[in-house]
Amino acid sequence: MSRVAIVTDSASDLPPEAAAVAGITVVPLIVSFGSQSFRTNVDLTTDEFWARMTAPGAPFPTTAAASPGDFGRAYGAAFDAGADAIVCVTVSGDLSGTLKSATIAAASLPDREIHVVDSRSASMGHGMLAQIGARMAADGRSGAAIAAALEEAKGRVDLYVALDTLEYLKRGGRISGARAAMGTMLSIKPIITVIDGVVEQSERVRTRAKARERCLELLTERPMERATVLHSTNADVEAFHAQFLERSGLDASMVQTCTIGPSVGPHLGPGCVGAVAVYRP
Repeated sequence: MSRVAIVTDSASDLPPEAAAVAGITVVPLIVSFGSQSFRTNVDLTTDEFWARMTAPGAPFPTTAAASPGDFGRAYGAAFDAGADAIVCVTVSGDLSGTLKSATIAAASLPDREIHVVDSRSASMGHGMLAQIGARMAADGRSGAAIAAALEEAKGRVDLYVALDTLEYLKRGGRISGARAAMGTMLSIKPIITVIDGVVEQSERVRTRAKARERCLELLTERPMERATVLHSTNADVEAFHAQFLERSGLDASMVQTCTIGPSVGPHLGPGCVGAVAVYRP
């Protein structure tokens, strides 16, 4: 029976413990605070990242893609461990150079079977695809079959997250300072999504409570197979999770909760909450 290894990157926000249980290799992106650079969840945990991110006077963090060498080492280790094929699921190629790195590394091993899947998503939008791939690999599916299934499944993934502030969109250059200031005065809470591989503002809602309610409405408009509740140091996440479970109709075992990590967190900031859903065909 063919053995297929699943690889992803840390922009998936896949918790290290969940990745270990599923046998998924996570290639770390780089997050930097000033002159200090860290490999996500290798040199800097998610909790340590948020402690730095929210510390008074802390420099605004920046992120950098994983290199082809990083993916090459991950691929080599998987083949050395006995894999016959690899399926690598990456953050959207329109959001990071990580896809390009994964593809270059695969091309450097032309005699090996490596399938690189552009998730066209981010955070657990591609973390969940990696988990689906890992389950299929455990069932003995081939690399080609897994890659084809993930290409189909990625069209059924949606992400909606309510941000607590416009400040981080401003710092990341996605909106102007004037627009952020006006939004703050009006208590605007943007809801973001990923459309065609690019982060977009879905809606702008007045007040935190209304933004969370609208997120729940958007996420539960269609029947889903599984989901992940996402948050960044949000005190209301348990209540949001309970409401999401009730409205989605999913069994509790089909809904994870994950903290947004260092690879995605700088772009969203603290206090956000939302979810990723994989909908039924």
